Amino acid sequence: MLAGLGETIPNPRLLINPFLRKEAVSSSRIEGTLSSISDVLRYEAFEERDPVRTADVREVVNYVWALEEGLQMLPQLPLSMRLLNSVHARLMAGVRGGDKQPGSIRSKQVWIAAPGSPIEDAHFVPPPAENLPDLLQNFESFLNEDLEMPPLVQCALMHYQFECIHPYEDGNGRIGRLLIVLFLCAKGVLPTPLLYLSAYFERNRPQYYDHLFEISASGEWEPWLRFFFLGVAQAAKDALTRSRRLRSLQDNYRDRLQKSRQSGNTLRLLDETFVSPIMTSPQAAKLLRVTPVGARMILDRLVAVGILEVDRSHWPHFYTATEILAAVE
Repeated sequence: MLAGLGETIPNPRLLINPFLRKEAVSSSRIEGTLSSISDVLRYEAFEERDPVRTADVREVVNYVWALEEGLQMLPQLPLSMRLLNSVHARLMAGVRGGDKQPGSIRSKQVWIAAPGSPIEDAHFVPPPAENLPDLLQNFESFLNEDLEMPPLVQCALMHYQFECIHPYEDGNGRIGRLLIVLFLCAKGVLPTPLLYLSAYFERNRPQYYDHLFEISASGEWEPWLRFFFLGVAQAAKDALTRSRRLRSLQDNYRDRLQKSRQSGNTLRLLDETFVSPIMTSPQAAKLLRVTPVGARMILDRLVAVGILEVDRSHWPHFYTATEILAAVE
C-alpha cells in the first residue's frame, strides 16, 4: 500500500521532503544529537545560528543532503562503495568526525566502546583494516546479486553485514541506516522513498544494538529478522497514517483557498509549505520568483485563512504551518 501511495500522489516531493527530514533527525538522535524537525527546518529557512544547537542541527542537515545525494546517484550507479563513499563524504563534511577520513575506507583498527576506553574494554571490535577490501567486495556482490530471497530479508542481512564490517572511522551507523532506504529503492521495493526505520530503531535502541550483537555472538539470525520485519510493518503503517493526514490537510487547505478565490501563486505556495513547513519571505520569493514584498503579501494571506502562523520576533519573519509540522513530527 505504501509503494502504491508513492506512485499515485501528484507531487511525491510534498511527502518525501518532510519524511526524509524526520528520518535524518531520528537516525542522528541515535548517535547523540539533540535536534528536532523544527530545528532543521528553521536552519534551512534562514540558517539560524544558535550557539548550542547549530553543530547538532548541521549533522542532521548533512544527513538530509547525504541521503538526497545517494537517491540522485542511484539511476547512474549501482549500490557500491563508490556511491557510499560519496554519500559518506557529504555526511561528514564540516561536522563532528569530519577529521576521520570522510569518504574513505578506514585505514586503521577501530572499536566500539565508551569514549577513551581501550580496545580491551570494547563492546565490539570490527575486522582489521587489512581485511576490508575482501569483505567489502563480498558486500558489494551481495548488494547487487539477484538472489532467490525476499528483498526485505536481503535488506536485513545487508544492514547487519555493513554494521559488522564497519568500513569507516566514523558515521557507520548513520550510513548503515541510510543504506536501508537506498537498497529498497534500488531493488524497486519502494518507488518513492517514504519508508524509514530510524524512528523505530531509536524507540527500541537497546534491542536494536542487542540483536545486531547477538548475531555476531551466537549466529542466531531469527530474532534480528523478526525485529527488523516488525520495524518495517510499524514504519509502513506510520508512513501511511502520516501521508493520509497530510493529503487530507492539503485537500482541506486547497478547498479553503479556492472558496476565498486566492491567486495561483497562493496555491503554489501552499504546496511548498508541505515541503518546507517553516518558511521566510525571501525563501518564498525565490520559490515563486516574485519580490520579497509580494511574497510577504502571499504569506500573510495564508496567515489570514489560518494555514500559517507568523513569528515577527526575528528578521526575516518566519511562518510556520503548525498543523503540517504536527502531522510530520
